[in-house]
Amino acid sequence: MSDVTRARHGRPVHHWRRDLVELAALFTAVAVADGMANLVGHGPDGPALLMISALALAATAGFHTWWARRHGHAPPADDTGARPTAETRSAGPAGQPGTATNDMAGAAALWRMRTTVKDEPGSLAALCVALAGQGVDILSLQTHPLADGTVDEFLLRAPGGLAGAEIPRAVSLAGGVSTWIERADAHDLVDVPTRVLGLATRTALDAAELPLALRKLLGRCTIRSLPGTPAGGGRGPQPVPVEGVLEDTVMRLRAPEDGVLVVERPYLPFTPTEFARARALVELDNRLGPRIPRGQDVLTLPEGNDITVRRVDTGDLAAAKAMHERCSPRTLGMRYHGPVGDAGRYLNHLLSPRFGRTLAAQTATGRIVGLGHLLWDGDETEVALLIEDDWQQRGIGAELLGRLVAMAVDAGCASVYAVTQASNTGMVAAMRGLGLPLDYQIEEGTLVITARLDVAPTVPHGARLGEKSHRD
Repeated sequence: MSDVTRARHGRPVHHWRRDLVELAALFTAVAVADGMANLVGHGPDGPALLMISALALAATAGFHTWWARRHGHAPPADDTGARPTAETRSAGPAGQPGTATNDMAGAAALWRMRTTVKDEPGSLAALCVALAGQGVDILSLQTHPLADGTVDEFLLRAPGGLAGAEIPRAVSLAGGVSTWIERADAHDLVDVPTRVLGLATRTALDAAELPLALRKLLGRCTIRSLPGTPAGGGRGPQPVPVEGVLEDTVMRLRAPEDGVLVVERPYLPFTPTEFARARALVELDNRLGPRIPRGQDVLTLPEGNDITVRRVDTGDLAAAKAMHERCSPRTLGMRYHGPVGDAGRYLNHLLSPRFGRTLAAQTATGRIVGLGHLLWDGDETEVALLIEDDWQQRGIGAELLGRLVAMAVDAGCASVYAVTQASNTGMVAAMRGLGLPLDYQIEEGTLVITARLDVAPTVPHGARLGEKSHRD
C-alpha cells in the first residue's frame, strides 16, 4: 500500500504521517496547558507561569499554522477527477499507461473537454477564470442542462507546452467534476449547427452514412444496428418505443423494419440534448428509407472485357441471388464458412445500406459477377468478397477490395478485417496487395486478416484493371 490514499470525486487526499504530527502537536499543547494550570492554581508564582503558558500555546498554534500551509490538502498533481484521455492512455511504453505529453511543445494544441458544474450563478465564470489562468483560450462552448447540474462542453486551444493533465486539474479546483478531455483537430472548429447540417446532408444522400454521422456527432461511441428479423433466424431485439430510450451511457433508437439502433459510449453519459440530436438524425434516415448514391466506373479487364463497378443495395437482390446460384459450393463455402445451401438468405442483410456498403462488378449485359462488402461491426469494420467462379483470377477481387478500403479510410476507420479460410489464397493475395500493415490470426482453420489504416492505401481505387476507366 502507498502512503497516499487516493480519494474519489475530487475529495481531498490525506496523508497519515501528516495527521500523526498534527495530533502529536495538539496533545502536547493540551498537556502543557494542563500542567501550567495546576502550577498556577497551587504555586506562588501563578501570574508568571500563566504568562509562560500563554506563550507556549501561541508558539504551538503558530507551528501548526506553518505546517498546515506548507503541507496543504490540495489534490495531488495526478488526481484531478478527470477521465483518462486517449493521449494519456497511449503515452506509456509498450501500451502501458503513462502521463500525457505534447508532440509539438511549441505549437498550440486543440482539446475537447466536458465537465459538470453546479447549476448556480458564477460556476461557469469560475471555470473560465481557471482556464485563463493556464493560458487556455475557449474557442466554443455548449451547455447541456441536467436535472442536478449543467454539462459544459468546450473546444479549447492550449499552449503547446501545457500538458493535457494540467487542464482538468485546474477545472477540478474550480468546481468541475466528471471531467473528460481528449485531443481535437481542425474539423472540430466548425460550429455545431453547421456540422449537424453537414452530417444530415450526408445521411440524406447515403443511408450507409448514418453510423458515421452519429460517431461524428457524439464522439467516440460504439454503434450496433440490430435487424428486427436476424438473417440467421432466431428472435430479434426487444422493440423500443418511437421516442427511443436513454439509459445513462446507452441510447436505443427505433430503426426501420422493427430494427433497433444501439449507441453506447463508456464512461461518458449521454445528455438529453445529445439524445435529441441523435434521435432527429435517425428519424430523418427512417423517413427517407434505403438509398445510395448513383454512379459507376467502367473498367477494362486485361483480356479486353469491360466491367462496371457501382454501389448496390436491396434493389439488386434478384441479380445477387442469381450470381449465388452460379457460384460453386466451394466458392460459397470460402465466403460464408459453413453450409451454403441457404447462403442467399444473408443477402438481404448484406445488401442493406444500413449495415454497410456493397460494391458490385457487373458485365456489359448487367450480370453481377462479383460482390464486395464493407460492413460496420461496432468499433470495427469487416470486408468480404465473393467472385463468381468463371471471373476469378482476373483482378476483380483486388479492384473491389481496394475501393472498399478507400471507403473505410474516408470513413475514418482505424482498421478493416477479413474472415476467410487459410486455403483461400485469392483473398490472402488481395489483402497483401493493399500494401498495408497486416496482422494474421489463425484458429481452427479460420484465418482473420486485419489491415491497419493508419497509413493511406498504396493501391489507388481507380483504373487498375486496364487503361480504360470513366465515370457515368
